[in-house]
Amino acid sequence: MKRLFFIGSFLACFAFSTAQELVKEQLNDTIDVKYREDQYYISVTYNLLNNKASDLSQSGFSPGLHIGVIRDIPLNKNRNFGIGIGLGYSGNVINQNLAIDDINGNFDFTTLDSEDFIRNNLIYHTLELPFEVRWRTSNSYEYAFWRIYTGFRIGYLIGARSRLRAGAIDQKIQIADAMNKWQYGLTLSAGNDKINAYMYYGLNALFNDEQLLNGQSIDISTLKIGLILYIL
Repeated sequence: MKRLFFIGSFLACFAFSTAQELVKEQLNDTIDVKYREDQYYISVTYNLLNNKASDLSQSGFSPGLHIGVIRDIPLNKNRNFGIGIGLGYSGNVINQNLAIDDINGNFDFTTLDSEDFIRNNLIYHTLELPFEVRWRTSNSYEYAFWRIYTGFRIGYLIGARSRLRAGAIDQKIQIADAMNKWQYGLTLSAGNDKINAYMYYGLNALFNDEQLLNGQSIDISTLKIGLILYIL
């Protein structure tokens, strides 16, 4: 009797396993030709400065918020490899000790000691065109999957200002004319399911070549590290 029970259990497990494989094969053979990962995205980052002069430093938390939509274009039969092209918005705050003054239409840059100010930040906004090469383990019936998206992001500056608070001084200056109109860099997002790690590495300087600090070009660029949430 025990032998029959073990044999029956084995056959049942084998049949169940075989049925699962058949269902999986049928699903794999039935590829949804309309399946794509059209996605909205929301990203929150911590913004860091690269290529800083020795007397330039960051102070406090420097956040970034990035939102947009990306159109998915699959390139293979399984529709798990392709490219993405989109449109988005990026807003960034960088707290640092670079003071900016507007003198008769010309910008003057100096660095401050930490005890000389309460708050000093740079705030700028861009419209962005993200381009991604996309690899993922998803399909039309599985929604939790691994992804690696690498790409390139171009941003067009639509506004920027500097704010300095020091004692009784609360100075706000529009500085878009001092910055490069086009901001661009490399991107990488990777992870599982909706929330993923995200990084942006800026390839050009925030400020244009005409702006000088101590007689030298201000070559600072940005590194943004954070999380990105994808929404179908």
